[in-house]
Amino acid sequence: MPVTDHVAPLTLEMVREAHARIRPYVNHTPVLTSETLDARSGASLFFKCENFQNVGAFKARGATNAVLALSDDEAARGVVTHSSGNHAAALARAAGIRGVPAHIVMPSNAPRVKIEAVRRYGGQVTLCEPTLEAREAAAAGIVAETGAAFVHPYDDPRVMAGQGTAALELLGEVPDLDVILCPVGGGGLLSGVATVARALSPAIRVVGIEPAEADDAARSFRAGRVIPLGPTTTIADGLRTSLSERTFAHIRRLVDDIRTVGEDAIVHAMRTQWEVLKIVVEPSGAVSYAPFVDDPRWLAGSRVGLIVSGGNIDLDALPWSIA
Repeated sequence: MPVTDHVAPLTLEMVREAHARIRPYVNHTPVLTSETLDARSGASLFFKCENFQNVGAFKARGATNAVLALSDDEAARGVVTHSSGNHAAALARAAGIRGVPAHIVMPSNAPRVKIEAVRRYGGQVTLCEPTLEAREAAAAGIVAETGAAFVHPYDDPRVMAGQGTAALELLGEVPDLDVILCPVGGGGLLSGVATVARALSPAIRVVGIEPAEADDAARSFRAGRVIPLGPTTTIADGLRTSLSERTFAHIRRLVDDIRTVGEDAIVHAMRTQWEVLKIVVEPSGAVSYAPFVDDPRWLAGSRVGLIVSGGNIDLDALPWSIA
């Protein structure tokens, strides 16, 4: 279905321009494989490890592109956003690269490790109630007071283009994938990934993965309209966000399916990647592997790319060590 009239489509050229802009400031992250996990699944799995990205998550890509794309006049007054953590740290870091202030609104229940990361990168943190309304109101107040440029965590073409560079790198290394599995929260990453995949390999299947306890994207996909996310306590805190009209339009046009996974499967997937791949993965980053927990052979015979979106987690609160 075509993108709605009021939403200009993201393009491969926009992603390539973003990649050229951010290349000096982000990591070309590794693609890992595992004979053990391939044998379990009957598939060839390729893990695009954005947990090795700057700030520990793919968000460095979009935030850096958005900040570097600002004019000098726009950037001079600084930037502002609201985020549960990874975009917050990414924007603080990008602002530091540009030498401008970063005002970051974070919910009071954001993981401590993520709040500390924002401050470590020089961001000025404002805590608010853990609702979207409170986050948006606090950010709007800062914009009104400072004139800072608002950089949305995902509802911004510059951010979406930056996120798509992860798929540009993945398909540059592994061009013959049959399927890409990608976490979906607000939809910026999935929109960017799907844009690149469709342009470079039209036959590839793109599947979004999200927690069953935060299944607004799956419900929206099936209903044909955006259904906002209600209150949720999913362990995948980075996916506690609703789609925007912009990201939904791209997802509806370019994505083949959205699959949900349970909390136990997310934890199991996370622990499996820690133990087998020997990498630190946060719950939101583990969801792309989680479908293999309940249905190990669901993509048997396929070559599968999995976006491991991040690795920021409080090591004092690992889910398998909490009584």
